[in-house]
Amino acid sequence: MKAIILAGGKGERLRPYTEDKPKCMIPVLGNPLLSFTMRLLRAHGFNSVTICGGYLHEVVESYFGDGSKWGLKIDYLVEKEPLGRGGAMRNALEHIQPMPNESVLAMNGDMLTNLNLSEFINFHKKHAATASLVTVPLRSPYGVVDVGENAAVNGFREKPELPFWINAGIYLLDPKIINDLPKIGDHEETTFPKLSAEGTLKAYQTRAFWRTIDTVKDLTEARSEFEQIMFGAFFQPVAT
Repeated sequence: MKAIILAGGKGERLRPYTEDKPKCMIPVLGNPLLSFTMRLLRAHGFNSVTICGGYLHEVVESYFGDGSKWGLKIDYLVEKEPLGRGGAMRNALEHIQPMPNESVLAMNGDMLTNLNLSEFINFHKKHAATASLVTVPLRSPYGVVDVGENAAVNGFREKPELPFWINAGIYLLDPKIINDLPKIGDHEETTFPKLSAEGTLKAYQTRAFWRTIDTVKDLTEARSEFEQIMFGAFFQPVAT
C-alpha cells in the first residue's frame, strides 16, 4: 500500500525547536516525530511513501533518504508555494496515480500514534467510502469540577474526555476523490462537507494513543506521556 505524509508545516508556535528543522523532525526520545510514523507504516505492510514537504524539506530528505533503511520506498514532493493540506493531497495523488480500486493513506507528519492501521483499512473497505477519517475523543485542556446539589463540590477530574470526537488528521482516500480536492486550500472546508452530504465520508472512532504537536506545551506533554508508556512497557514482567 501507499501512503502520503503531509510534512510541510513550519511550526511557528514551536520555536526555537523549528528554527533549523520542520516540526515533523522535532525529536522525541532522541528520534524525529516522523520516524515513529515510518515504523508504524512498515509494521502494517506499507511499502511506498510520498512525503509532501516545503519548509526546510532538505532536513527530512537528508535523514530519511530513499527509505531503504526503513524498509520503504520514499519519494518527495516539494511545494514551491504552500498548497494547503487539501492541495497537497491532490498533488500527491496525481503524482502517485493509484489504481481505481487502490485506496491511499494520507496523514499529518506532526503526530505520535499507535493506531492500528490494518483495522482502519478494513473499516474503510467495509464501508466502501470515498474517504474515511480517523477520529479521537476530545479531551478538556483543563481539569473540571463536578458540582452537585446545593453548590456542593463532588470531586475533580483532570482533563477528562468530553462527549465529542475530533479529526485526527489520518485519512484513507479512494482515487475518485482527486477531482473533489482543491488545487490550493483545505479539504475540510470544501471536500469533506461535500462528501458528508453525499454520505460517502465515514468516521473511524478510536481511543488509540494519539497526540498532535502544535505548541511547545504539546511537545512537553507528549514527550512525558510517551516516556511513561515506554517505561511502563519496559518494566512489564518477562516470561522465563
